[in-house]
Amino acid sequence: MTQNAAAPRACPGCAGAMARQAFARKLTGTLDLDLCFDCQAIWFDAYESPQLTPGAVIELFRTIEAQRARAARPLPEALRCVTCRGRLVLTHDVERTNRITYYRCPQGDGRFTTFLQFLREKEFVRSVTPVEIARLRATVAQVRCSSCGAPVDIAKDAECRYCHAPVSVLDVDAVRRTLDQLEAEERRRCTPDPAAAIDGLLEGRRAARRIDAASQGIALREPVDLVHEALSLLTSAL
Repeated sequence: MTQNAAAPRACPGCAGAMARQAFARKLTGTLDLDLCFDCQAIWFDAYESPQLTPGAVIELFRTIEAQRARAARPLPEALRCVTCRGRLVLTHDVERTNRITYYRCPQGDGRFTTFLQFLREKEFVRSVTPVEIARLRATVAQVRCSSCGAPVDIAKDAECRYCHAPVSVLDVDAVRRTLDQLEAEERRRCTPDPAAAIDGLLEGRRAARRIDAASQGIALREPVDLVHEALSLLTSAL
């Protein structure tokens, strides 16, 4: 994760400058995410969240976890897209077994997601069970919504009346399982597959030869020496 020196974007919630940080992208390269630590939310450009590598999700989890002592600033009723300035629409969705909410741009420019909702999306956080709700009702009258900061009357509600986020809990066992799974996926992603590498190299060489032959009007029919082709390509790559 690195800081990006590009001009900061204005947060849809508080209009303050968001921190731009680079995270690893699946396949190759990086993508820049905009984070507001006051509102505790992230702006994702279109399709950015699914492009995060497992290692990047872990990095982002640790970034969020480092802000746990800060109280989130309540979000205003009207949130504006960082790109087109259109009003964002509160959207309800389901990711695996978790209900999540976020504020999306109707024009498709991206979405504004609170830290809590990102943690729910990646299964670090889960909804409180009915048994846990009953236990809470016996001990506390009110809890604070971890998504928008609004008070939740636990005697009457199991979700926030303002942003409709379910009362949630960070499950230590779930966090460990999710981190273990992400770390395993990241190790697999970073471990080269020799067979796949050879297949890719050979296909690249065959494609190059076909293009060269076609440009010269030659029909390429001779057999390919797989060992020679692979060694040639591997040598040129070293």
